[in-house]
Amino acid sequence: MAHWQHRLAERGVDRQLWLLVPALVFVIALFLYPFFYGLTLSFQPTDGGPFSDYARFFSDSYERGTIWITLRIALPAALLNVLAAVPIAYRMRGRFRGKRLVTTLLVVPITLGTVLTAQGLLNFLGPTGWFNRILLAANLVDEPVRLTHNYWGVFFSLVITGFPFAFLLVLSYLSGIDPTLERAAATLGADWRRRFTRITLPLLMPGLATTFCLTFVLAFSVFPSAVLVGNPAGETRVISLAAYQAAYEQYDYPYASAIAMIMGFVELVIIALVLAARSRFYTGSTGGKG
Repeated sequence: MAHWQHRLAERGVDRQLWLLVPALVFVIALFLYPFFYGLTLSFQPTDGGPFSDYARFFSDSYERGTIWITLRIALPAALLNVLAAVPIAYRMRGRFRGKRLVTTLLVVPITLGTVLTAQGLLNFLGPTGWFNRILLAANLVDEPVRLTHNYWGVFFSLVITGFPFAFLLVLSYLSGIDPTLERAAATLGADWRRRFTRITLPLLMPGLATTFCLTFVLAFSVFPSAVLVGNPAGETRVISLAAYQAAYEQYDYPYASAIAMIMGFVELVIIALVLAARSRFYTGSTGGKG
């Protein structure tokens, strides 16, 4: 053992690099292998040539439409989560009494899970939920407002479950911006709006782009919400549901793999566009807090 350690040291290999082996095995076993297995399987359709399942998907308007349906839900939900997280995180980075309590309340939805969140939405926003009962009792509406088992039910679910992630990420990026930059601008007469738009926001934009990408991926993979509080046969038949039906209802695993590959490709396109737009903004060092 000592001989091998000596030989590795001569070649410039640090022994501490062996600590990366478990993580490498984890990535290979749970990401790379399933990905390449699914990619290979998608080119092995039950009928036709290697690209027949891809052609089958794009030639069927019902299947092809799941891309737009998923984007129509995921993009606004991710954008709203990021936009809502910025002012709250901007205020939360300061010191005030009850900060820990407020932070805890904001991230509680992480612990709820999708199913419990969906159940809460049904109890509160459903046809017989508290919200509609209040509206009916106040004679504000003549019939219950439909906010579940449609687009809005899934949208609200994604906002509730995705906001804590966006908030924590934006808060971490804001905490890395040197506060003396804003104080220096204040001494020069800049009000808080100019300090935010000219200093904080440009420094924060790279972090906002990353946050949007992560929350978008989380929202684009929506599945339980589309079934529990959506309309899985209609306006919330998302692409992940199409892949599930191909695999576990039609038992056509190559076709399901092709849909999964298309899903991943769409996500990569959106992420690439966002990161390309990010390069137009300032990407230098935020300077830290010290």
